[in-house]
Amino acid sequence: MLGFLRSFRYAGRGFALCLRERNFRFHLALFSYMIGYLVIYDWFVLTRGEWAALLLAAAFVLAAEAFNTALEALVDLASPGQHPLAAKAKDIAAGAVLLCAAAAIAVGIAVLYQPEAFRKLYAYYIENPLMLVALGISLTITGILILWPTKKKN
Repeated sequence: MLGFLRSFRYAGRGFALCLRERNFRFHLALFSYMIGYLVIYDWFVLTRGEWAALLLAAAFVLAAEAFNTALEALVDLASPGQHPLAAKAKDIAAGAVLLCAAAAIAVGIAVLYQPEAFRKLYAYYIENPLMLVALGISLTITGILILWPTKKKN
C-alpha cells in the first residue's frame, strides 16, 4: 500500500516538472480557458460525447507534451553532446506533439463551431466592456506565467 501511495508522489513530482516546460504551460492555459468558458457560460451546447472528445483531445496534447519532455531528458542523458540522432529523436517527439495539437484543434473546431454561441460571446463583451478588460488582464498575466523562465534541474 505504501508503494502505491508513493507512486502518486512520483506522479505529482513528474507533473510539477512538466509545469516547468513552457509549451506544457501554454497547452494547459489554453485548455483551462476553454474549460472555463464552457463551464461558466452556457452559450455552447455540448453533448456528453462532445465533452468527452474535447477533454480527450486536450489530455492527449498534454500527455504528448509530457512524453516529449521525458524523451528529451532521456536523450540528453544518453547523448550529452550534439549528435544528429539525438536531434532527430527530439524533433520527431516535438512533431508528435504538433500532430496531437493539430488534431485537438480540429476536434475543437468540429465541436465548438457554433456561430450563435460566438455571437452571444461577442455581444456579451460589447455589453460588458469591463469584462473584456478583465479578460485582457487575465490573458496578460497568463502570458507572463507561460513565458516566465524557470530554472531547470538536472
